[in-house]
Formats: sequence, C-alpha cells, structure tokens
Amino acid sequence: MVIKQFSLTNTPLEPAQLWQPLANLRAGAFVSFEGWVRNHNHGKIVTALEYEVYPALALKEGEKILAEAIGKFDLLGAIASHRYGTLTLGEIAVWVGVTAPHRQQAFAGAAYIIDEIKHRLPIWKKEYYLNEPATWVYCREHHHYGLFDDDGGQPWGLSRLASASDG
Repeated sequence: MVIKQFSLTNTPLEPAQLWQPLANLRAGAFVSFEGWVRNHNHGKIVTALEYEVYPALALKEGEKILAEAIGKFDLLGAIASHRYGTLTLGEIAVWVGVTAPHRQQAFAGAAYIIDEIKHRLPIWKKEYYLNEPATWVYCREHHHYGLFDDDGGQPWGLSRLASASDG
C-alpha cells in the first residue's frame, strides 16, 4: 500500500510523528526535508514569519503534487505538511518525507515535492524584520501570483478568495 498524506497545520510540526506512517519493509531509503524559519533573508534580519493559506485549494494541490511524485519516482510513500499562522525563529515551516526502493528515487522525489509545494501552493509568506516594516515575499515567483491585489503586494484574504472562487 502506498502512503500519500498532505496536511496543513497551525501547530508545531513533529517529524518523529510525521515519518512513522512511512515505515515500510520494502523501502531501501527514507529521505526527509525540513524547511526552517531562519534569522535572515536578503541582508535583512528576520524575526518571524507569517503564512496565510487558502486551505481547500492548498490541500487539493498538495495531494496532487504527492501523487505526481509517487508516479514519477516510484515512491512507496510520501507525506508533506505545511504550517500556517505566525512562526518563530527555528520552527519547522514545512516537512516532506518519502520512502522508495532506492536512494536516488527518494532524493529525487523529496526534491520534486518541496519544489512544487513552493511553486504551486496558494500559501503566502510574510517576513517580519528587525527595525524594518514586514513584507510579503516571493509572491511574483509563484503560480498563484494572479491571486494578489492589483499592486501585487498583499494577498487576498481567505474570505475574498472564497467569494472569488464562488462566482
């Protein structure tokens, strides 16, 4: 049985719990990736991050990304979880874990998943800086850039996204 689980959470990620469903005696490799909140970006001192997410679309697209990786890399399992809300320095923002018969498949599958999550999921990141105003970052690089207000700076609120998708 192939394991495929994508989740969103506003609570701290616990890797020791996340990887357990991936245990498989057919697997020759397990690879995981943790994206951490770091204290700097582009020469600025970062004090915290805030993620805003459109849950229904993010969950659907996250499951699709995992299914693609399982098919492309013959994975035995793939689990990914992304935080939302405010995160402090050192916290895990995103976790990806995969199992496969061989290490090459596992490394490639994990890399594919995190790259696609960062590119395709409707998750917006705001960085808080020391002695500078907070800003939403990397928005123009993402597939969901068109979901932004005309000035491209502030992501639409969840209620606005929901009403936009209704009609």
